[in-house]
Amino acid sequence: MRVLVTGGAGFIGSAVCRQLVESLGVSVVNVDKLTYAANLQSLKSIAANSRYIFEEADICDRAAIDSIFSRYQPTAVIHLAAESHVDRSITGSDAFIQANIVGTYQLLEAARDYYAHLASATRARFRFVHVSTDEVYGSLGASGRFSESTPYQPSSPYSASKAASDHLALAWHKTYDLPVIVSNCSNNYGPCQFPEKLIPLTILNALEGKPLPVYGTGTNIRDWLYVEDHARGLVTLLERGRYGEKYNFGGDSERTNLAVVEQICDVMDRLLPGQLPRRSLINFVTDRPGHDLRYAIDASKAHSELGWRPLQSFETGLEHTITWYLENRQWWEPLRNRVYAGKRLGLMTTACEKQG
Repeated sequence: MRVLVTGGAGFIGSAVCRQLVESLGVSVVNVDKLTYAANLQSLKSIAANSRYIFEEADICDRAAIDSIFSRYQPTAVIHLAAESHVDRSITGSDAFIQANIVGTYQLLEAARDYYAHLASATRARFRFVHVSTDEVYGSLGASGRFSESTPYQPSSPYSASKAASDHLALAWHKTYDLPVIVSNCSNNYGPCQFPEKLIPLTILNALEGKPLPVYGTGTNIRDWLYVEDHARGLVTLLERGRYGEKYNFGGDSERTNLAVVEQICDVMDRLLPGQLPRRSLINFVTDRPGHDLRYAIDASKAHSELGWRPLQSFETGLEHTITWYLENRQWWEPLRNRVYAGKRLGLMTTACEKQG
């Protein structure tokens, strides 16, 4: 088997690549544009492995993607390449439309052309796994969970672009019989996550004694899934996922944003005792525009059909994550110094403010 992984230098993509190569002995072609959030250091453990190949390419570049399909003849695709940060989508939606919608379209078309020319035996094994988010479903109230049949109600430019890409992927299955499978996951966390997201940002700010920003009152709720558990689920789809189906992956670990930040503070205080409790660094800031109240995933379909369940609890996964950031300064320090130092993102300006 040879799997083409798009976005393989990203957070989830690198976990998928490592799992395929190191744990399963599968050949991987990693296709990544190397945008700001990509980091080849996350793939250092497999970089010299003969089963791993890296190709720097943009999924919007149809000629480049056609060439990669032709040269490497993959037996499956796991599509993870995407712009993924809600705050950045609020002030710069164009990149999200291009990568998440146009890029997915170009990749689907390249895969469709490639699939049409495969020998029958290879066609029978081919799968195209399109990886998405629970944010396409919108916001939940105090009860209930997202299932695979929950109607889409995206709230942000990011989630709208991912919803569009999901619809494209399933339409290519229904119209062209491309063997597509769509997955939707809850909030991922773990090692190698770019430090603009809540958990790594809080860890690094707490380490440096900087304010820990919490949107609004911190009562927004998310379901948290350890990235290695998610990667296992995606790999399982290559073997057991059914064409044209959707599968939700969640960690069954709902927490308010404030509770997550407080737990990080408590673990950091235990691992690195300081003069002041780190909870004193918590700083409530103006809420994000259109901030969804609650996400929660019903992953029972993945449990019953795929035999998949998360192995990490939020407590064990968070401790692994914090320990990793404390022990891998060489991974994140260049990003903090040269790419993203922790500045607030997603602040909207009025037309008058833009004009100066």
